[in-house]
Amino acid sequence: MTGPLNGIRIVDLTAVLMGPYATQSLGDMGAEVIKVEAPDGDITRQIGPMRNPGMGPVYMNANRSKRSIALDLKSPKGRDVLLRLAEKADVFVYNMRPSAMARLGLTYEDISRVNPKIIYVGMFGYSQNGPYANWPAYDDLIQGISTLPTLIAGAGDGTPRYVPNAMADRVTGLWAVNAILAAIIGRGQTGKGQKIDIPMFETVTTFVLNDHLGGLSFDPPLDKGGYQRQLSPNRRPYKTKDGYICALIYTDKQWRSFFSAIGKTEQLEKDPRFSSVAERGKHIDEIYGEVSDMIQTRTTAEWMALFNTADIPVAPMHDLESIRQDPHLQATDFFAEENHPTEGKLVKMRVAGDWSETQPESTRPAPRLGEHSAEILKEAGYSQKDIDDLRAAHVISTPADTHPAAPAESIAEV
Repeated sequence: MTGPLNGIRIVDLTAVLMGPYATQSLGDMGAEVIKVEAPDGDITRQIGPMRNPGMGPVYMNANRSKRSIALDLKSPKGRDVLLRLAEKADVFVYNMRPSAMARLGLTYEDISRVNPKIIYVGMFGYSQNGPYANWPAYDDLIQGISTLPTLIAGAGDGTPRYVPNAMADRVTGLWAVNAILAAIIGRGQTGKGQKIDIPMFETVTTFVLNDHLGGLSFDPPLDKGGYQRQLSPNRRPYKTKDGYICALIYTDKQWRSFFSAIGKTEQLEKDPRFSSVAERGKHIDEIYGEVSDMIQTRTTAEWMALFNTADIPVAPMHDLESIRQDPHLQATDFFAEENHPTEGKLVKMRVAGDWSETQPESTRPAPRLGEHSAEILKEAGYSQKDIDDLRAAHVISTPADTHPAAPAESIAEV
């Protein structure tokens, strides 16, 4: 089936995770994505165990549904190649600092000069209207500055920690997908392209503070902020006799069902702490602590059965191995086998969601560095001699080329 974005062409000048995650999502929806990499490649190619150099799992899980051209943008001829690719593109996406794009001569003005209808999207650390405009940014830094480690410290043992996931990158990448799709619709109405800046700091801060601004939403403030239920140290998977279980007893009905199921209805009726959401919120730490003590008296299987019978939300707590055996994910074919042309048999995750007509799905495996350099240039009108000359001058490269590891900065941080 043809994806819903069939016919949309994206020049993808992104690396690491934020940008590649966004453009992979667009590629899965049917867009043609041309991944432009520096001669030494996206740095995530080197992360994790791999069968062949440059094909690590972090890279492959963020770069399917794309073609790769390896291009030296610091050379005038490399810049000329990129401008020619931009001429026929709908979207141009980058995730280096705007000052680096200016040094490369690839600003919105430069790109829109060759393609006035281009949608030019930048993902970077901070709004260009503030004093942090030129600060470099990575996921860890944005998590820290947007309050996440402070919140984790308050909910834990007092030690600030990062979420063990590139959450800031992926949240910003998802917002970029929304912005790109909206801009494509807008261009269909106005015929005009535009420049869109998507800063990580502001995007992730909104994501976090939607929950935790709390009483600071008011002027004057009603409290010091924070959503107390989420910040409770006892909000965690419950330990059972033989493992752990994830359950959320939340509504009045669910609390009544829980106490009825354990034969303690009278205790609920006599305890004013359970009388409403507001009252439970005032005593959430001690309530969760008491429930935690109760949960330890039975096995995981016993609690799964009890919670399911009582219609209380419950789920098992997986680890990275057990989730592969989850019966629901097996029934929905979430994990599928892929035969990669160079990496052999791989496990891939299907695109979440079910569409009745244009189901998104990966259109091609993650490419080797420069795998499609010649193919893309031919489509752009370059002759074989032109391609050979560019290759000889090291402006482009293909998997057959061997270059020493370059000490130059990656394309993500020029």
